[in-house]
Amino acid sequence: MSEGRRSGGTWMDQDQAINEIEGFLLWEAEKDRARTRAQAFCAGLPWLTDSQRREVELRYCQDQRDASRAYLERIAVRSTTLRTEYEGVYRALRRRLITAFLSGSVAVAALLATAAVGLTAR
Repeated sequence: MSEGRRSGGTWMDQDQAINEIEGFLLWEAEKDRARTRAQAFCAGLPWLTDSQRREVELRYCQDQRDASRAYLERIAVRSTTLRTEYEGVYRALRRRLITAFLSGSVAVAALLATAAVGLTAR
């Protein structure tokens, strides 16, 4: 996406805001899933009192959120590592391509110069 200015902000600011909103919505959905799983878990334990059920649901939700957060943090670290690695590979490939292009251009220029000298020498 273009990094130019757009009505008082940059595209990057807009992209970052969208990413933050998306992250917030995804996290809220994960919390809802944890609550739903906790309620389903507690439904299988009919002997719990109401206060025990609330406590189990609370602990279950917290455990699910902690597991989800740890998982997302591992993904973020791995994503950053891969981005760095791929950027390095991209730079190396770009250097090779430019080197090959320049070498080819020099070779073609040398051939043309040799041909021109050969034609004018007759």
